[in-house]
Amino acid sequence: MRRVPAAAVVLCMTETSSITDQADFTNDVVGAAPKGWTATMTGRGDPKWTIEKDDSAPSKSNVLKQSGKAIYPLALKVGTSLRNGFVAVSFKAVSGSEDRAGGLIWRAKDANNYYVVRANALEDNVVLYKTVNGVRSSLDIVGRKGGYGVNLPVPAGKWHRLRVDFAGSRFKVVFNGNPIFEVEDGIFSEAGQVGLWTKADSVTVFDEFSYGAAR
Repeated sequence: MRRVPAAAVVLCMTETSSITDQADFTNDVVGAAPKGWTATMTGRGDPKWTIEKDDSAPSKSNVLKQSGKAIYPLALKVGTSLRNGFVAVSFKAVSGSEDRAGGLIWRAKDANNYYVVRANALEDNVVLYKTVNGVRSSLDIVGRKGGYGVNLPVPAGKWHRLRVDFAGSRFKVVFNGNPIFEVEDGIFSEAGQVGLWTKADSVTVFDEFSYGAAR
């Protein structure tokens, strides 16, 4: 009988037995900053997070838009503290000449220390990183040494679903409903905030943000 790694079992349990919360932008004021979020950044710049109307959104309601420019614009969900669980979002890359990226953050200690997985419409790939003291570095995929994430189509102007399940030092990335890779790392082992991420001049909209802690 084939043995299933313990980490894989933990990740499976995280997906199926978690307490889910959602961030709903329906009642937020269009053009204003989102309620219940801390808009910040890693590095320099001027991020701009606002509530906007987008009839193409999966929720058919308001979305959260990042249209400023910074090294890494962040929006952290106030009051979150997760060690094991998941975070997910629907996103659409609208424009950007340097980057067209949308990402998820988890176990964030602050704006300079966190894990992030992002999909990039200019590069057509999905990559998972750790950001330590403001310095970002990509992490190797389990079972493969070297390389840079996974190459796959991330067309701009279309909605995509990005999710990461995290348990202990193991993280599983799911893109548009398909598991695409796993990463193992232990530098941030304690509970932290979850949130959203973009890069450089990316104009990106987000919808249906959800997260949950493992039971």
